[in-house]
Amino acid sequence: MSSREKILSLIKQNQPEYKELTVQFKFDTVYENNFEKFAEILSFVGGKAIAVNSYEEIKADIQAHYKGVTNIASTVKELADLADFSLNVSDPHELETLNLAIIEGEFGVAENGAIWVSEKQLPHRVLPMITQYLVIIIKKSEIVTNMHRAYERVKVDETGFGTFISGPSKTADIEQSLVIGAHGARGLTVYVIQ
Repeated sequence: MSSREKILSLIKQNQPEYKELTVQFKFDTVYENNFEKFAEILSFVGGKAIAVNSYEEIKADIQAHYKGVTNIASTVKELADLADFSLNVSDPHELETLNLAIIEGEFGVAENGAIWVSEKQLPHRVLPMITQYLVIIIKKSEIVTNMHRAYERVKVDETGFGTFISGPSKTADIEQSLVIGAHGARGLTVYVIQ
């Protein structure tokens, strides 16, 4: 028996007895207004939340703020006519010239301004990271208070890959120089439908 096998055998013999955890601890967070808290935190991390009543409002705002922008892709059927860039590619590297991606999120988290996006919304996992600017649409009723509530909703066994996105990409080096868009989208706008 090698030293390694001997050590692992001794560790295995000295395992504590299994004890079931009896208390399921969760933080109960309460905000006066989940949307306002979500918008506040998202703004703090460099994103922007806009309350809207319809897809027509979203369309008008996108056309106003991204006037003249080309290479726009949308996975949102109500905004498909804004797209001039096809996501029907076999190699995700072909998305490198994408300027604006419009996608839907499943829900938002008030405490950190994060949005859960899964493969149900993404034809390519790289989509929210490779685009220059990202637009995510969520429903106001789908903003939960905290990550405890968020993790209750995450079902990766049903959706496959998923990620929380909070604000545009950012990094800071040892000199504390903040760079926005270093590893992903340079801007994030979240439209929250009432």
